[in-house]
Amino acid sequence: MLIVDDSSVMRKIIERSLRQTGIEIENVIEADNGIDALTIMREQHVDLVISDINMPKMDGLEFLRQWHDADPARRVPILMVTTEGSEAKVLEAISLGAKGYIRKPFTSDQVKEHVALALQS
Repeated sequence: MLIVDDSSVMRKIIERSLRQTGIEIENVIEADNGIDALTIMREQHVDLVISDINMPKMDGLEFLRQWHDADPARRVPILMVTTEGSEAKVLEAISLGAKGYIRKPFTSDQVKEHVALALQS
């Protein structure tokens, strides 16, 4: 699993929430922006990505655009985490291949629900 967020605290909160759900996680890889996430995904097998939308260097939407170009079959499920109030950004993320989104603040149950749905599709 790859967690992409510019905040190390938020990456740990997401990881902790995932572990609290009971979902079996072998390995958690972290990236603090879309550029690093793309590099990791080109070099390592990743089963699921949870990415923030707002990040420096490369935001989550540009990350989705570039990954979609590199992997048009969209084999890796990607969930977005956002505080965005704008439905436009959320809809854009979905159109770029995101399997769903989790709004901050979130609960472990919400994370579990969204991860389960993303892994089923």
